[in-house]
Amino acid sequence: MRELEYPFDSELIQASRRKLKKTLLSDGRERIAKKIAVLGGSTTHDIIAAMELFLLDQGILPEFYESEYAQFYQDAMFGNPELDGFGPDIIFIHTSFRNINVGLPQMSDTKERVDELIDSQFRYFEAVWDKLREKFNCPIIQNNFEMPFYRFLGNMDASDYRGRINFVTRLNQKFYDYAQSHKDFYINDINYLSASYGLEKWSDPFYWYMYKYCLCVSAIPEFAFNVSNIIKSIFGKNKKALVLDLDNTLWSGVVGDDGVQGIDVGQETSVGQGFYEFQSYLKSFKQLGILLNVASKNDHENAIAGLNHPSGVLRPDDFTIIKANWDAKSENIKKIAAELSLLPESLVFVDDNPAEREIVRAYVPGVAVPEVSKVEEYIRNIDRGGYFEMTTFSADDASRVEMYRQNIMRAQLEESFTDYNEYLLSLEMHADIKDFEPIYLPRITQLTNKSNQFNLTTKRFTESEMEATLADPDCVRLYGRLVDKFGDNGIVSVVIGRQKGDVLHMELWLMSCRVLKRDMEQAMLDELVRISKERGIAEIRGYYYPTAKNKMVEKLYETFGFALVSSDEQGNTVWSLKTEGYEPQNKVIKVN
Repeated sequence: MRELEYPFDSELIQASRRKLKKTLLSDGRERIAKKIAVLGGSTTHDIIAAMELFLLDQGILPEFYESEYAQFYQDAMFGNPELDGFGPDIIFIHTSFRNINVGLPQMSDTKERVDELIDSQFRYFEAVWDKLREKFNCPIIQNNFEMPFYRFLGNMDASDYRGRINFVTRLNQKFYDYAQSHKDFYINDINYLSASYGLEKWSDPFYWYMYKYCLCVSAIPEFAFNVSNIIKSIFGKNKKALVLDLDNTLWSGVVGDDGVQGIDVGQETSVGQGFYEFQSYLKSFKQLGILLNVASKNDHENAIAGLNHPSGVLRPDDFTIIKANWDAKSENIKKIAAELSLLPESLVFVDDNPAEREIVRAYVPGVAVPEVSKVEEYIRNIDRGGYFEMTTFSADDASRVEMYRQNIMRAQLEESFTDYNEYLLSLEMHADIKDFEPIYLPRITQLTNKSNQFNLTTKRFTESEMEATLADPDCVRLYGRLVDKFGDNGIVSVVIGRQKGDVLHMELWLMSCRVLKRDMEQAMLDELVRISKERGIAEIRGYYYPTAKNKMVEKLYETFGFALVSSDEQGNTVWSLKTEGYEPQNKVIKVN
C-alpha cells in the first residue's frame, strides 16, 4: 500500500488508519497470523494501531495483547492470566529513558557507585527478559534508550562517568552485549530513530506530561514501522534482491547518448560523488547476500561500458543478472525473478523515472518500488524502507551471491545437454543429509521462514522453537546440504516429522528453489525412509496445505509414490507411504 511505504505521511496514516486497515483486510492477500504481546513502560495504544497497519501491509495478520499502562515489569515477573492465556509468538517491550528507575548519577557519586547503578538497572531488565524467555520461549524485542533531552553537564555529559549521556550509552552497550549472546532477542534502536527524527521533537515533554507518551505523537508511525520491520524479518518477510536501472540511477546521464565519457560518477563533481556513494552503498549489500541485478532500457554493450566506467564502484561481475535491452522493464523483472527462482515479491526495483516505477507497480504486483527522484535521496529512502532488515546472518547468507552465480553456470551447462539425466550426472552432485546440528540451527530456522514455494505446510519456526524441536525425541529431523562441481549450495532442504506409534507425521518439508529439478527431494525422501525403518515406523503421513505460493508442490507426494488418503474443499490433502518395500528413488546424487 503506497500510503505505508517510506517516506510516508505520518499525519495521513494516523488520521486514516481505520480506512487503511479496512482496505488492507479486504485486499485478498494471504497473511501469516501472529500473536504479539506489547508490554509497555508508557502509553502504547496508538503505537499498536500503527504497528497493525504496517504488519498487515507486510503480510502478517497480528493479534495484540497490550499490558496496562507501565505494567511491563509486573506482567513479566509476577504473571498475568490474560497474557499467559494469550500465548504470544513475539513479545515487544516498549520502554525508554523515562523507565530508568534506579536513579541517575549524582556529582557526589564515585565511579564505583555509578557502575553499581548501571549494573542494577541492567539486572532489572535482564530479569524481565529471562523470565519471559523461560515462560514463553519466543522472540523478544526490546527498545534501547534514547538520549536524555537535555545535557546536565553540557558537552562533558558524554565523557564524564557522572554524565547522563554517558550513563545511557553504557547501559545501551550492556543491552547490545545481551543481544549478541542470546538467541531470539532483538534491539529496537530508538537511540538511532530519535536522533534521525530529531531528539528535540522526539522527546518533546508535552506528550509525556499530557499523554504519558515517551515520544511525540507525530513520530509514532515511524517508530511503529521500525518495530514492524524487525517482526517481518523474524518471520521471513524480507526482500532478497535489488533490480536496478542504470541511466540517472547508477550514474548521471544517458550512456547511449552521452557515451561513457559523458556520464558522471566519481569524485570530480558533486553530482558524481552522490552516484559514487550510492554505488558504494549498493555494493555493500553483496556482503549480506543481497543479489544485485539490472533492468535497463539500453543496448547491452552500452550498459556494460557504463558499468566499467573507471570512476565507478560497481562492475558487471557485481551483478547476478543483467537485462539491458529494449523490452519493457516489467517483463525483464519477471524474467529476472524466474531465472533466480524467486517470487517477484522478493525484489526491490530502483529507478529514477516515475513513469517506469508506476508501470512496474501496475504490472508486477508484489515488487517493492521505493520513491527515488534525486540522488541525495536514494540511500536514505532505500535504507529507511527496511526492505533488508537483518535479524540473523549465516554463512549461507554471506555466500548466497556466489551460489546464485554458480546456478547461472549450471543453467548454461544444461543447455548443452539433450538428455537431462546425463546433465544431472555431469554435475557430480553429493549431499550431506543429517539430523540437525546446533551450529546450523540459525540457517535451518531462516530457511523455514524464507521458503514459500517449495514448502508443503509453510509452518514457521523461531530459533527457540527449532531448539525445542532439536531436543524432542519424537521428532525426525533432516537437513540437506548439496555440493556439485560448481560449488556448495549450502543447506537447501529441511524435513521434520513427528513420530506417533509406528506412524511418522510430516510437519515440515521444504527446499530452496535454487536447487529445483536436481533430485534433492528424492535424496531426502530416501534418507527419511531409511531412518523411519530404523525407528520402527511403518507409515509416513504427508500433509499439503495450499497457499498462494506453494502450488508447485501440490502433487509432490504423488510423484513420490504416496497414496492419497483424504482431501477437502480448501485443497488440503493427506498422503500415505508404507516404508516396507520402498525402493530408493535418487539415482544422481551421492549421499555422503
